[in-house]
Amino acid sequence: MTALDLTPAPAAVPVPRMVAAQAGYELRTMLRNGEQLLLTLIIPVVLLVLFATTSLLDLGPGRRVDFLAPGILALAVLSTAFTGQAIGTGFERRYGVLKRLGATPLPRGGLIAAKTLAVLAVEAVQAAVICGVALALGWRPHGDPFSVLVLLLLGTAAFSGFGLLMAGTLRAEATLGAANLVYILLLAAGGVVFPLDDFPAPVRDALELLPISALAEGLRDVLRDGAALPGVPLLVLAVWAVVGLVLAARFFRWE
Repeated sequence: MTALDLTPAPAAVPVPRMVAAQAGYELRTMLRNGEQLLLTLIIPVVLLVLFATTSLLDLGPGRRVDFLAPGILALAVLSTAFTGQAIGTGFERRYGVLKRLGATPLPRGGLIAAKTLAVLAVEAVQAAVICGVALALGWRPHGDPFSVLVLLLLGTAAFSGFGLLMAGTLRAEATLGAANLVYILLLAAGGVVFPLDDFPAPVRDALELLPISALAEGLRDVLRDGAALPGVPLLVLAVWAVVGLVLAARFFRWE
């Protein structure tokens, strides 16, 4: 009879399993945070229903929900990939959570991958809820789903880069205030619920270069007008994504 080899063989689990476990933890943490849930899901849905069912705003020709639904989807990406991630990561850095995670077998690249997966999972929930509400309000989207996916992924990359940059360079309290301020400013001036055509031409030209404006207008081009891979919005988002991720990789401080 062959003897069993009971020699201990301690080793870390494979990286994909560690990333999956950390992503699950990140996702549960995000969903349990009442303030973050308000920011990422309830506020976008309330704005969609409020402005789609009332005439508080002049949204131009066409059905109100056709203008609002793509903008609210863009707002959902902003709230999760930028605001929520910046605030959450900033306080994790302040309380030493990132430092402790750095001492575990999970590599830092694995931590970033886990956070990204959690953000994408939340965005999938947001998109399902927002689209469901919009469809109930009479929304009839057009266009190529692949183009929508590319826009959403580029928008997520752009907002994530700058969210991590803010969280990794500012104090947690400053990140909290700055992230919420940016959220409000981009909601007001990013073409989400207020048409960019309402602004003077020079101001409008500048606002169109913002990532939130590029994402909202790109989604409208696809979902309302049936365009495929709108070039200018994709280019603007790609530039913001590269700049944000490069700066975050360069200046992010883990402690």
